[in-house]
Amino acid sequence: MAAITRLHLHHHHHAFPIIQPSLLLSKLSHSPSFFPNFHSTSLRKFSLTPLLCSISDQPLQSSSGAGSPSIVGDLLDYLNESWTQFHATAEAKRQLIAAGFQLLNENDEWDLRPGGRYLFTRNMSSLVAFAVGEKYSVGNGFHVIAAHTDSPCLKLKPKSAASKSGYLMVNVQTYGGGLWHTWFDRDLSVAGRVIVKGSDGSFLHKLVKVKRPLLRVPTLAIHLDRTVNKDGFKPNLETHLIPLLATKLEEASSESKEKSTSLSSKTAHHPLLMQVLSDELSCGIDDIMSIELNVCDTQPSCLGGGNDEFIFSGRLDNLASSYCALRALIDSCQSTGDLSSEHAIRMVALFDNEEVGSDSVQGAGAPTMFQAMRRIISCLVHEYVGEGAFERAIRQSFLVSADMAHGVHPNFMDKHEEHHRPELQKGLVIKHNANQRYATSGITAFLFKEVGRIHNLPTQEFVVRNDMGCGSTIGPILASGVGIRTVDCGIAQLSMHSVREVCGKEDIDIAYKHFKAFYQTFSSVDRKLNVD
Repeated sequence: MAAITRLHLHHHHHAFPIIQPSLLLSKLSHSPSFFPNFHSTSLRKFSLTPLLCSISDQPLQSSSGAGSPSIVGDLLDYLNESWTQFHATAEAKRQLIAAGFQLLNENDEWDLRPGGRYLFTRNMSSLVAFAVGEKYSVGNGFHVIAAHTDSPCLKLKPKSAASKSGYLMVNVQTYGGGLWHTWFDRDLSVAGRVIVKGSDGSFLHKLVKVKRPLLRVPTLAIHLDRTVNKDGFKPNLETHLIPLLATKLEEASSESKEKSTSLSSKTAHHPLLMQVLSDELSCGIDDIMSIELNVCDTQPSCLGGGNDEFIFSGRLDNLASSYCALRALIDSCQSTGDLSSEHAIRMVALFDNEEVGSDSVQGAGAPTMFQAMRRIISCLVHEYVGEGAFERAIRQSFLVSADMAHGVHPNFMDKHEEHHRPELQKGLVIKHNANQRYATSGITAFLFKEVGRIHNLPTQEFVVRNDMGCGSTIGPILASGVGIRTVDCGIAQLSMHSVREVCGKEDIDIAYKHFKAFYQTFSSVDRKLNVD
C-alpha cells in the first residue's frame, strides 16, 4: 500500500515516533518495549485493521492504471466487515443505498423507471441490484455479473453445547469443501444472525459478530502423535474438529447452581455462549429466540508480501469477486449521464450456498434472478403489446459468472496443465471446460476478452488437466436456467478454501476495471458480432 507512508500514534497523551506501518507491526509483535508506556492492555485496544486498509487521507493509486484510484483499501474494509454471508449482504445493501439505489421488497409491487437504480435482498444472504438504462426499450438485454457470498466454514449445530474432560465445547458442522486442517490453532469467534424478541412481542432479525477470540480448535502435540509428519494430518471431522469455549467451572454452592440454571433457558447452547451473545446484542438471554452462527477467524484481512503486493484474508472466495462486481455497478452509474446512452439493464446478482451446490431459496439454483428480470420487464412494458418480451431480452443478455480461479502454485506447478497456468497480478482468468463444468464458450470468451482489449486490460486462460477433476461454479446453473450467454472468469488466488487465502493486489483493481468496462462498453461490442 504505497500511499500509506507514516502514522502518528497517541496513547494517554504520550506521543510516539513517526513510523512506517510495516515497521510498526513488526515492533509491536516482537518488541513491546519499542514504545515506552505502551502496555499490553493498550495493544488490545489498538486495531490493526485501519493500518492495513485505508488510513491515508489520499486515495490509493492503482499501478494497473495511471492516476486511477485503487479499491483495494475498500475491499479490505469490506472483507473485515463481512465475516458471514449475512454481513456481506448487509454491507453491500448499505453501500448501494448510500450510492442512491432504491430498496425494493419482493413482497411488494414495483414501480420502476428508465434511469432508476434498485436493489432487493433475499434471506439477507443474497442480493440483486440493477440500473435501468435511460434508453431502455422492451426486449433489450441484461448485462449481469453474478458471484456468491458464502465461503467454506464451520457452523454451529442446532444443539451445540458439549462438555469433555473439563472443557466446554461447541459442536459444529462443516459447510462446503474447506481445507479443515487450516482451522486448527486459529483464534476463532462466532458471527451470524439471531432472532430477538422485542418488548412489544414482535420478533427482530439482527446480525451479531463477536470480534474477540472466543474459540479454538487445538492440534494434538507431536509428542502424542509421532508419525503425523510422515503419515499426514488426518483429523476426524466429527470428533477432532470441536472448538474449545472455556474450562468447565464447578458450581461452588447451591446459589451459583441456581444462577447457572436460570441462565440456561436455552439448553441447546452453553449459557456462557448465550451470555456473550446477549452482551453483544444488549438484550436478555431469554430474548434470544434463535441463532444461526458461523465460526470465523478473527485475524483481519491485510496486505502482505515484501512489497505489500498480496492480500491475505479469509473468504476471498468469493467476496473479492462480489465486491469488485458491486463497486463496478455502483461506479458505472453514479454520475449524471452515466445511464443516458445505455439501452440495456446493468445488474449484479450475489447468491448464497454456492459452496454446497446452490440448491436453496437463496442460491443460484432458485429462479431469483430470472423472476426479477420478468418483473423488471413487466414494470417497463407500459403500452407495449408485442410478443416474447422476456425471451427476446434473455437472448440479448450476457452473464459474467465471477468466481475465484486457481493460480499456479510455485511448489506444485505440475497440478496445472502446462500451457494454462494463471499467475497472480496478471488479470482475470477465463475458465474453460469441454464438459461444461464452466459455461464459457468460444463466443462468450471472445466478447469478454474484447472488452478487456479495448481498455488495455490483460486476461488469462485456465483449463484443468485431463487427469484431474474440475470444479464448477454458478455459471452453468444460471446459463442452463433460461439459456443466457455466459462466461466464467475469476481472480487468480492461492490457498483456495483455506481459512486464510491469498490473491494479488493488482488483480483486484484489474477485475474492478474489467467489470466496470463490461457495464459501460459491452453493448457496443456485442452489436458488432452476429452469430445466429
